[in-house]
Amino acid sequence: MNDTPDHGPIVVLAGGLSHERDVSLRSGRRVAQALRDQGREVVESDLTPGLIDLLRGLTNPVAFPVLHGGVGEDGGLQQVLNLLDVAYVGSEPAACRRSFNKAVGGPLLAQAGLARPQQAALPHDMFRELGSAALVAALGERIGFPMIVKPARSGSALGCAKVSSTEDLPSAMVGAYAYGDLAVIEEFVEGTEVAVTVVELDGTPRALPAVEIRPNSGIYDYTARYTAGETRFIVPATLSDEAATACAELAVAAHRLLGLRDLSRADIIVRPDGTPVLIETNVAPGMTETSLMPQAVEAAGYDFGRLCAQFVDNAWARHVA
Repeated sequence: MNDTPDHGPIVVLAGGLSHERDVSLRSGRRVAQALRDQGREVVESDLTPGLIDLLRGLTNPVAFPVLHGGVGEDGGLQQVLNLLDVAYVGSEPAACRRSFNKAVGGPLLAQAGLARPQQAALPHDMFRELGSAALVAALGERIGFPMIVKPARSGSALGCAKVSSTEDLPSAMVGAYAYGDLAVIEEFVEGTEVAVTVVELDGTPRALPAVEIRPNSGIYDYTARYTAGETRFIVPATLSDEAATACAELAVAAHRLLGLRDLSRADIIVRPDGTPVLIETNVAPGMTETSLMPQAVEAAGYDFGRLCAQFVDNAWARHVA
């Protein structure tokens, strides 16, 4: 790591107008403090009309986006930073779009041969115009029960529901459409839920120890994710060496196939036979006190602040190369 980086202030971007605003603000505060603890100059900013003037008024800034959902993960913010010629941590716009839209990223990963749940995507207007009864029956036949229904472009399990019968499917679809006009329906995969963080420190993606997720309620929903004490996390996960290696390889393969950089998190279900199935990848993992990435960082023996600073230095080196 550079002791005296030649970039300017680090602008930690958090908040935004997505449903995950509060989580993003918590993540941003943690990243900002971790960087300050490393002696770095940090400016914290929300997504406001004054952001462009702020960035233009700084000399050699490096942006560290910690926005969850919406413009933070769909490539919109990254496109603006490219237009402003501002260095930033994380993936480029196209890679963000591939990862954030589950209806796009899922099929891409499946076509590449990665283990994925069977999936269908259904726009709201099709569900409304063609009649929910016929489509519900078709989804039941195609995917089977139980199934998972979720928005195609959202995070933190918002709008996500497990459906065990035909009768419950319409309301689950309506719940998903509350967060966007495209819903994804996937087969429910039974097994151990883990999260694998991937980081790039020297240009090579490497997987950190898997974090096993055991929510008290049995469902890793929004409350279980962001309420202290609602979920038990085990790191490293209680997997066999073979399963742990397979999870790491799957997470790195997804990171590479989607063209991600710096950091990502893969959400994986490990079947009882030890086979990992990739659920989705995230380009802006949570950084709160109950988030998965910081736990994996600690288990790997890294210092969270030093890791964040390395991401910044790498982003600047990439920008000026």
